[in-house]
Parts: sequence; structure tokens; C-alpha cells
Amino acid sequence: MTETIKFISTKLGAWRRYRASLRELYCLTDRELTDLGIARWEIDDVARRSAGL
Repeated sequence: MTETIKFISTKLGAWRRYRASLRELYCLTDRELTDLGIARWEIDDVARRSAGL
């Protein structure tokens, strides 16, 4: 039971980091994203990798 709770907690934390990254990246202008080396169409992938999903 403890392992299940730990697994769910870990996945929930990763999901929250993913959503926070998405919010932050989508707020950036195209110029700011270009400075970071990120295209707007890559935001989802970058957020997923950042969160460890």
C-alpha cells in the first residue's frame, strides 16, 4: 500500500511540474522562446521532459 501511495504522489508531483512549466512557457513571447532555443510547437515536449514525464 505504501508503494502505491508513493507512486501516485510522485506522478502527481510530476504532473504539477508539467502544468507549471506549460503555464510559464506559454506566457513567453515568441522572441523570448527563440532566445531560449524553443519553438512554440515544442512547448509540450519541453514541459514533459522538464517534469520527467
